[in-house]
Amino acid sequence: MNYILFDGEVRNSLLPFTYTKPVADIRIGILTIREKWEKHLGSTTTTITEEYLEEKFPMVEMDENVMINASYCPSSFLVDKIKNLSKNQAIFKGDDVIAFFTSSDQEEINFEDFTQIEFDEDLIQVKNTWDIFSLNAKAIQQDFDLITEDRVSQSIPETVQCIGKENIFIEEGATVNFATLNATTGPIYIGKDAEIMEGVVVRGPLAMCENSVLKLSAKIYGATTLGPYCKVGGEVNNAVLMGYSNKGHDGFLGNSVLGEWCNLGADTNNSNLKNNYAEVKLWNYETQRFAKTGLQFCGLMMGDHSKCGINTMFNTGTVVGVSANIFGSGFPRNFVPSFSWGGASGFTEYKTNKVFEVAKVVMDRRNIIFDEKDQKILTHIFNETAKFRNY
Repeated sequence: MNYILFDGEVRNSLLPFTYTKPVADIRIGILTIREKWEKHLGSTTTTITEEYLEEKFPMVEMDENVMINASYCPSSFLVDKIKNLSKNQAIFKGDDVIAFFTSSDQEEINFEDFTQIEFDEDLIQVKNTWDIFSLNAKAIQQDFDLITEDRVSQSIPETVQCIGKENIFIEEGATVNFATLNATTGPIYIGKDAEIMEGVVVRGPLAMCENSVLKLSAKIYGATTLGPYCKVGGEVNNAVLMGYSNKGHDGFLGNSVLGEWCNLGADTNNSNLKNNYAEVKLWNYETQRFAKTGLQFCGLMMGDHSKCGINTMFNTGTVVGVSANIFGSGFPRNFVPSFSWGGASGFTEYKTNKVFEVAKVVMDRRNIIFDEKDQKILTHIFNETAKFRNY
């Protein structure tokens, strides 16, 4: 069967992360949503997404296809239901379609013509940016169970102080020495060739993907995810770094999400709680105003390729778009549009030729080519987000 993950209605509420990638490629837990589905299905997947992303994330359509709503994370029970779908059957959760079986000659889908199967079990659904960190503990546990089933961890070194060792899994090539690991509050997964340096203190759940590094004396509270090739120091609490992003020095990051290729300068701090303990509001790209989150704790949302200089201070509930460069003293505004250059004293437009220069250098360091597809995507985002850059 051919499985296709579609963005669905939540795509715009997951900006700025979905400017540069489909919903399926958001990381929550240990794996991306796509990786979760592919492990459960035992099959590769493709994507229905925005037209400007299609060259990098193409869709493969066959005579018969199962379409899956990428905002939902899989469970074994759901996957069994999906594998048993017949043509013109659809799985719903309330008014939301989770998956349906269709053919390539069906140009328009009318679900009134489908046999509707109701799914009542609990599922993780990523509908808002803050779901990525607030649901991360559940996602880490599910991925940990999936990845480690019937497998044996590498031995925990004698120099490591740990409790709850049955909830610690160390992949081949990972290095851990003179660290303290507490897995009684959630599992700790240390990926292939990852490194935990001396003096690090971890309270799970923690997901460290391959080649990620926790630097000397870092303090990590769960539920935190470090995607592949992330370097992290200082204090981190309930944050997700999707991959290739760094917070390499002291400073606090809490209840936050960083996209890919981000960098936080030394002693960068974010607030995750308002002084009056009020509900946090975040910038909403659809309504172009700040909207309630229902959360008391909510920190920084930073899109791909954005950076900030040393001693940057982010207010509670700050949203930074794609390819922004923030520096200087004081608190920048709570919404920093994509391709902005500056800080609290004001912003100018960050031109694409300069953005491309930096992206190429940064990605070259990880032996990844910044190619024409990436340039086209960032150019489209630059044009699409111009309406927000009213400096």
